[in-house]
Amino acid sequence: MSILEFLGLRRAPEEVQEEHGQTDTVRKIVDQLNHLPEERARLIAAFAFILSRVAHADLDISDEETQAMESIVVEHGGLPEEQAIIVVQMAKTQNLLFGGTENYLVAKEFNRIATRENKLSLLHCLFAVGAADDSISSTEDNVVRQIADELELEHADFIAVRSHFREHLGVFKEPDEDT
Repeated sequence: MSILEFLGLRRAPEEVQEEHGQTDTVRKIVDQLNHLPEERARLIAAFAFILSRVAHADLDISDEETQAMESIVVEHGGLPEEQAIIVVQMAKTQNLLFGGTENYLVAKEFNRIATRENKLSLLHCLFAVGAADDSISSTEDNVVRQIADELELEHADFIAVRSHFREHLGVFKEPDEDT
């Protein structure tokens, strides 16, 4: 055991690897959703984590992005607001702590358990989170594109959903005169 593992600053290699198709991140959030069927809880947990991935793409999760994620988890996850707040907070925390390690693994888990409709719904929600502060940065747009690839969605799917958010894409906005 390394000193970092002893202090809890780094997880042991076996904790990072998937166990039966689940990641540690998804498992922690699922514990909060234990009244739901396990597959449904895992889907919601992965969904929330991936939302936080886009919110954190610019290294700052704004209050607007947090509120958007909570609303999305209530609407798409069918959770009461109190539970959605807990799930989103846990997803944000897990993303801040382990995002670099968990990003691909959680997307892989979501890809495995989600239907095509779930994936397209998530794609739409990812852009909605990015647009929560009225501007989808190029960094956020690129992260959404990467997630779409990880979910094995076609480029045409990405473009179709992205076109609904055209007015929020930072690349198409006039630069501020103050900058």
